This record gives sequence, structure tokens and C-alpha cells, in this order.
Amino acid sequence: MAKVHRTRYRVQFRDTDAAGIMHFSAFFTYMEETEHDFLREQGLSVVLEHEGATLSWPRVSANCDFSGALHFEDVFDVVLKVTRLGTKSVTYEFSFEHDAVVIGQGQIVAVCCRIASGQKPESVPIPDRIRQAFSPFLDQASP
Repeated sequence: MAKVHRTRYRVQFRDTDAAGIMHFSAFFTYMEETEHDFLREQGLSVVLEHEGATLSWPRVSANCDFSGALHFEDVFDVVLKVTRLGTKSVTYEFSFEHDAVVIGQGQIVAVCCRIASGQKPESVPIPDRIRQAFSPFLDQASP
């Protein structure tokens, strides 16, 4: 069974609408924060040096579906799993859990890119050390 990465949060006032419900856009921020937390746990970063080049992970797709709501001060978990590890891209799946109930599910596809000043990002193969760090989290059962 693949490993998962779990990060716990509390709904902040800044992330709510006038009714005190977490705004849909905040879900994307929490997905990104969870991805960054996952990368740090693996000794990586969303921007890192590799063989004299700067690598980063621009997003090419992001989505989130909702089946419940979170309210100001609710404590919730975001669970990350890797559902695809391609040659140059990684697909993350996120579940938002509150009181053991999934209230939202999202996905981000990020591409490994070389970033050079004044140039467009260039997609590159995911380095072996990063691939090895992601592999234990790869959920082979995901479509």
C-alpha cells in the first residue's frame, strides 16, 4: 500500500466568506501548502538546485470538487497521494477530511521544469533522486 502525506490545518478567518464558510478558492491554497509540506518532508522544495540548474514545478492543471463545507475554526486534514509519476510530470490527489468525512477532493498536475532567468521554463525529466522520493507515495490503484 502506498504511503500518504497528511497535513493538519485550521480554517482561518481570512479564508471564509460572509457566512463563515471556507471559500472555494482557499482549497487550492491548502492543496499547494500541502504539496510544499510534502516536498519539504522529502528533503526537497518547489524550487531547488539540481546539477547546476534551478528546477521548479509549474502547474498545468488544478481542480477541486466539493461534497461538504468547512467553517471558520474547523480543524481538517489534507491527505496527499501521488497518483501518477510520469517522465516529466507528477499528479497529486488531495482529500480534505473533517471529522473523518471527506468533504472535498482535488488534483494538481505539476511539470518538472528547468528555470533560467529570462527564458521560458523548459520541461525536463524528473531526476532520479526526486523520483525515488516520490515512489513510496505512488498509488498504483488510482486511475
